[in-house]
Amino acid sequence: MTELISHPEWLLLVLAPVFFLCMLGEYWVALRHGKLGDNARYYVPEVLCNFTLAGLHQAADLLTGLLIAKVYLWWFGWRLFDIEMSVSLFLLLMVAQDFCYYWFHRASHRVRWMWAAHVVHHSSERMNFSTAFRQSLMYPLAGMWLFWLPLVVIGFPPQWVVFVVLLNLGLQFFVHTQWIKTLGPVEWIFNTPSHHRVHHGVNPQYIDKNYAGILIIWDKLFGTFEPESEPVRYGIPKPVNSFNPLVVTFAEWQQMWRDATQPGLSFRQRWQCLFAPPEQAQGHTTDVEASRER
Repeated sequence: MTELISHPEWLLLVLAPVFFLCMLGEYWVALRHGKLGDNARYYVPEVLCNFTLAGLHQAADLLTGLLIAKVYLWWFGWRLFDIEMSVSLFLLLMVAQDFCYYWFHRASHRVRWMWAAHVVHHSSERMNFSTAFRQSLMYPLAGMWLFWLPLVVIGFPPQWVVFVVLLNLGLQFFVHTQWIKTLGPVEWIFNTPSHHRVHHGVNPQYIDKNYAGILIIWDKLFGTFEPESEPVRYGIPKPVNSFNPLVVTFAEWQQMWRDATQPGLSFRQRWQCLFAPPEQAQGHTTDVEASRER
């Protein structure tokens, strides 16, 4: 365990066999029993794309996370507390990090700059375990680690913070499936496949709901919870239509740049193209085009 904390990047490698066994089980159920829909099947080009995206994300995320924590400690040289980890403090850190994750995730849907990174995860029109690997290497630029920095300021050791962030991410692998329908009373407290399918839906009532990482209680507390009540349609309003990891990664960044630099916008509108909620930011493009047509 000590070695794993010293090298938190090993955690997901340790969990990799479990991930692949789950994927094989899900694939077998879909193939043999036909109980899962077409949007749950494994399509090889997309699976390869998802794995590549995961590798790029992990490298960028780990390097940046450790660097930012160490730069903070070097620059300021102080923390509120000097926390010595124990079982109880580890559990407290898990809950605190999950709370931070909720706000990071919510901001990633409501701030276009952050959505440009997070949209990668939502751009698939399928939902299976491989979708969990679909992440963006642009999260550090989008500001993801700003949400974990308060944990270091409080006094949690940076390696433990990184470990818990990765553990949270690893546990979220298991909610990316249509294999598991409901989990009974577990649904009251924890994020589950049913809750997370809602999060990936483009059905009107599902958009911007269920931001939970591990605990669904944050959504229930802050008014963003929605139960699964009808079949989910997966994807994003403007599909990427590519299995090229670089296209998937940078498509929204390119569109955001085009929107922010188009002629005829005020400074306020350009700022909103970058930092307003995605639907509001993209609306400026429509407004300018409509005015040109008139």
